[in-house]
Amino acid sequence: MVQLYEKGYGKDAAGIAMEAINYARDGRLDIVLVDTAGRMQDNEPLMRALSKLIHVNQPDLVLFVGEALVGNEAVDQLVKFNQALADYSSKENPQLIDGIVLTKFDTIDDKVGAAISMTYVTGQPIVFVGTGQTYIDLKNLNVNAVVNALMK
Repeated sequence: MVQLYEKGYGKDAAGIAMEAINYARDGRLDIVLVDTAGRMQDNEPLMRALSKLIHVNQPDLVLFVGEALVGNEAVDQLVKFNQALADYSSKENPQLIDGIVLTKFDTIDDKVGAAISMTYVTGQPIVFVGTGQTYIDLKNLNVNAVVNALMK
């Protein structure tokens, strides 16, 4: 069972994440997933809040979630997102993204090359691809399918 720790909108995301981590620790839960809900890479206040969340809570993994169907726009979003994390961090060596989750991967056909570009520009893997609306629709990337789509 997945438990939800929710405190509403308009509050300090870093503080809520810390509370959730402490709640999980007290409840002997192994994993906390913090969803920052649509941080646009060009929105400075939201990106500063995300950098604070990362600095305060020191997560084991930071994943960028983007839509595969936007093609090369996703590459631009990812680069700007990573740069914003670096720019707004107070650390000399800021934590950047560790991996990528691409949603709507079942709809991309000829835009599959953007997925390869995303891994190339960041050096980070595509951890999951989403092919639907439920948890079971999160899948590992099928490299053979990507290569076949590129070769069409």
